[in-house]
Amino acid sequence: MKTYGLVLAMTLVSQAALPQTTPARLSPAQQVIERAQKAIEKQPNRYEPYNVLAMGLARRARETSDVIYYAQADKALEKSFHLEPDNFEGRKTQVWILLGKHEFAQALEAAQALNRRMPDDVLVYGLLTDANIELGNYKEALEAVQWMLDMRPGNVAAMTRAAYVREMIGYADGALEFMNWAYQRTSANEVEDRAWILTQIAHIQINTGKIDAAEKTLDQAFEVFPGYHYALANMAKVRTAQQRYDDAVELLRRRYAAAPHAENLYDLADAWERASHAGQAKAAFAEFEQKSRAEMNKADNSNRELIFYYADHARKPAEALQVARREIARRHDVHTLDAYAWALYVNGDYAEARKQIEKALAVGVREAQLFYHAGAIASKLNDRAAASRYLLQALDLNPAADLSKPANKMLALLEHR
Repeated sequence: MKTYGLVLAMTLVSQAALPQTTPARLSPAQQVIERAQKAIEKQPNRYEPYNVLAMGLARRARETSDVIYYAQADKALEKSFHLEPDNFEGRKTQVWILLGKHEFAQALEAAQALNRRMPDDVLVYGLLTDANIELGNYKEALEAVQWMLDMRPGNVAAMTRAAYVREMIGYADGALEFMNWAYQRTSANEVEDRAWILTQIAHIQINTGKIDAAEKTLDQAFEVFPGYHYALANMAKVRTAQQRYDDAVELLRRRYAAAPHAENLYDLADAWERASHAGQAKAAFAEFEQKSRAEMNKADNSNRELIFYYADHARKPAEALQVARREIARRHDVHTLDAYAWALYVNGDYAEARKQIEKALAVGVREAQLFYHAGAIASKLNDRAAASRYLLQALDLNPAADLSKPANKMLALLEHR
C-alpha cells in the first residue's frame, strides 16, 4: 500500500481549525480523529468536522497500512456531502482517499474537475501530481508540481512531490535535496510525516548504493516513529545489501505482522529464499500467490509482485505475461513498464521487451534493477555493447544490490562471446 499527500493531509486537516487539546500519547492521525469526533459531538450538523475526520482516518491508513480506515473515511465523507453537497474540501479529501485505494484514473479525473473548479488551489496540483505519477504521465506530473512550487515557493507538499519527480527523471541528488528541505520544514509534532520523509531519503540512498547512510537515516526514522512499517521494509533492504539475510527476514516478518498485504508477503517469501530457508519460502510464496490472485482484478493489487513471482520463482512465463498485460492496461509508470518488459523477456519476446524497457528508461529513471533488466534483454538480442553498458550502469549505481552476482556473470559471458 502506497502513501499519498504528505503534508497535503496536514493542510486539509488544519483548515477546519479544530481545538488543539488532544494528548500527545496518540499518533498524529489519532489526535486528528479524536478532535474531529469531539467537534462532531458538539456540532453534528456542521460538515467541516466530517471532512477532518475523513482525512484523519486516511492518515491513520498511512500510519498503520490498514485499508479499513479508507472505508471509514468514505463514510465520514458521505455525512459531509449529505450536510453540504459537493463541498470543495470534502472533494479534495475524496481524491486523496481514491489515491490511497489505488483508483488512479478515477482520482485523476476527479482532481482535474477540482482544478477546473478552483484553478488557483495549490493542493489540487498535488493531487494531480500524485495521480499522473502513478499512471506514468510524468510530463503532466512535472507541470503540476511546478505549479505548486511557483504558486507557493517552499511549501512542503510541493517539495516532497518534486523530490519524487526528480528521482523518476534521474536526479537523485536533487531529490535528496528537496526531501531534506521538506524534513527541515516539517513540524516536530508530525512524527509520522517526519518518519515518512526519512524513509524516502533512505530509499533514495539505498537505490544509489549509499547503504551506510541509509542505515543511519532509518535508525533516525525509528527514533521518530518506532516500528514504522515503511522503515522496516527499507531497513530489510539495507540488511540484504549487507548480506545479513536472517535479519532482513525478521524485519519483513515484523512488517507483514503489522501490514498483512500480499506484496509484503512476497517480500518476506523472497527474503526467506535468499536466507536459504527453502521450506518457509515455498510456503510463503504459495500463500502469496493465493492472496495475490484473489485481488488481481482490484485496483489495490499486488500484480507487479505477482509478475515477478511467476517470472523468477514459479517459472510460469505465460502467467507472468497474462498478469503484466492486465496491469499495463491500467497504468504506464516506469515500474509497471519494467515488470511488463520482464514478462515479455521470460516469454522470449525480446524485441518487444526491449521496446518496453526503453520506454521506462526514457523517463530518465536510474535504478539498478531496470538497468539489469535492460542489459539482460539486450544480451538476448546479441547487442553486446548495449548489454555491457546497461549492466555496468546497474553495478555502478548499486554494487551491493542482489543483482550484482548475475550481472557480473552476464558480463563475463558477454566478454567470451
